[in-house]
Amino acid sequence: MAAAGDLSGSAKPWPARRRFPIYYHHLDVLGHLNHAAYFPFMETLRCDYYLATLGSLDPAKLDIIIAEATCRYLAPVFYGMELLGEVAPAAPLGRTSFSLLYRFRDAKDGRTVVARGKTVVVCYDYATHAKKEIPSERRAILERDAVDPRSEGW
Repeated sequence: MAAAGDLSGSAKPWPARRRFPIYYHHLDVLGHLNHAAYFPFMETLRCDYYLATLGSLDPAKLDIIIAEATCRYLAPVFYGMELLGEVAPAAPLGRTSFSLLYRFRDAKDGRTVVARGKTVVVCYDYATHAKKEIPSERRAILERDAVDPRSEGW
């Protein structure tokens, strides 16, 4: 397994990625990326990935709700840097829920992992206000794209 901040052990590319420039408003009083900034980045990546599995870019079509969100901070990020954020589902999937893993790398070198995140996502029927099974067509996509969380330090 690769060290926590190194990407050398990663094999397959993750299914969704996006660049995040770090602006002044992302900084905290210590001059580095505020810890809370990662959660909107994860939300954006989650929508990028999950909406594609629905075949729609309409957020009103989302049938998921977040049960848990966490982030591990591995290295400081400063003003003017750019991060490459990625998202992939974690194996195995549950019956009604699954985890999404996120990693953020320094886009300049492409290898240094500065943070890792995870969300527990529940498929949810907003009409009945109840969780539901992961739809079979979506499950097939999630299983195809899934990574081993142990390979990412989880």
